[in-house]
Amino acid sequence: MNQALLKAKAGRDAPPRRGRLPVDKFNARRVELAEAALATLADIGYARTSLREIAQKSEFTHGVLHYYFSDKFDLICCSVRYYKAKCVTRYDQITATARSREELLEGFLEKLGETIRTEAHMHRLWYDLRAQALFESAFRDDVTAIDKSLEDMVWRIMSRYAALGDKQIAVSPEALYALFDGLFQKYLLQHLSGDTDAIPALQSELRRLLPMIG
Repeated sequence: MNQALLKAKAGRDAPPRRGRLPVDKFNARRVELAEAALATLADIGYARTSLREIAQKSEFTHGVLHYYFSDKFDLICCSVRYYKAKCVTRYDQITATARSREELLEGFLEKLGETIRTEAHMHRLWYDLRAQALFESAFRDDVTAIDKSLEDMVWRIMSRYAALGDKQIAVSPEALYALFDGLFQKYLLQHLSGDTDAIPALQSELRRLLPMIG
């Protein structure tokens, strides 16, 4: 009887066989697990992360994580890719509905400040991953794709801002993104260091710079 109970419990704890899951359900489960792992990843960073460490800090077993992800690179890339996919759409409504340059600029800056206040640890994870891509080739394709999606996001915002003023953007998409990203990372670090003026300072910088660019 005890052996039967143990077998039943083992069956519940074991990950499902991949052959029984349709591809869409398998991928959906990966996203679910990746989302659940984000908090742990953002808390401890890339260097100290392993599938076992994530399992210890979540409700999922190491076996389940290892079934859905080949290694920690796979899990980290999936997690950050999922998070950034949400990030690139968060300004779309503001961009689409703004009726003036001022309305678009202030809406963008307000949302930008909000994302630093509430999701600084997630942005920190992204910069951690991007730095690791200089050393880990396993990250490079995903980092390049995410970087391009963020570049496109910034260009969409600036294009709409310029159009509302009947102006042309004075720099390339690459230069615009590099400028924005550099400022964002600088003030994110200040915010994480406890500087309460970091967010207003970033907003002030962009409020001065954007009219000069387009």
